[in-house]
Amino acid sequence: MSLYLDLLIRCITNTIYGDANKGYWRPAEYDAEARREGLDWPEVAHSMIGVLRLENLCRLTRTVLDEGIPGDLIETGVWRGGACILMRGVLKAYGDGMRKVYVADSFRGLPPPDAEKYPADAGQTIHTYDYLAVSRDTVAENFRAYGLLDEQVVFIEGWFKDTLPNLTVSAFAIIRLDGDLYESTIQALDALYPKLSVGGFVIVDDYGSWPSCQQAVDDYRAAHDVRDRIVPIDSTGVYWRRTT
Repeated sequence: MSLYLDLLIRCITNTIYGDANKGYWRPAEYDAEARREGLDWPEVAHSMIGVLRLENLCRLTRTVLDEGIPGDLIETGVWRGGACILMRGVLKAYGDGMRKVYVADSFRGLPPPDAEKYPADAGQTIHTYDYLAVSRDTVAENFRAYGLLDEQVVFIEGWFKDTLPNLTVSAFAIIRLDGDLYESTIQALDALYPKLSVGGFVIVDDYGSWPSCQQAVDDYRAAHDVRDRIVPIDSTGVYWRRTT
């Protein structure tokens, strides 16, 4: 099982062939350390979050399965689907035929900032990056390429403000947030955190790299008296485990 999951991570990050970086802030050639830390924008790999964050996601997913923490799994902001593909792969490896992986995204990039309602997002231009807009059909094909597209994969298409509050899921064991902006982060926490099982995990991809994301997390935790310790994964990703 561990060998399969390690290979899955290598394929999702394409550390096997080492595709080029498309991010404007780094040289175009493949950099193994940057890919490990999730610091580049891969040309063809199915995730940009890097090896360390995927290894952490794998470990936490295995933990909730080993310990029987109830609930489904969800990522909000999926890009090419790599993190969700990994979660589905872990379920497959464990023979879990009940839990679902929810793949939540607009599938057309990020929303324009609503600076009046969310001042922390003022001036952001990330919504103009076509590179971040990946269609639902493309993500589905990526799942299919790994043999992991089935009825346990549920696509939630649309802006988070319109979709997440309407989910009828009773419980989540893992909530993975990758929305960059204050708006995308706070909306996901508002809708999903009350459904997180005790013993489940919240993973925040952009906490160390996007001040607006960090502010949203800190504001939510303060407003709801969440005191569980935030654990760093790498230079940007963090997680905590719900204890109460």
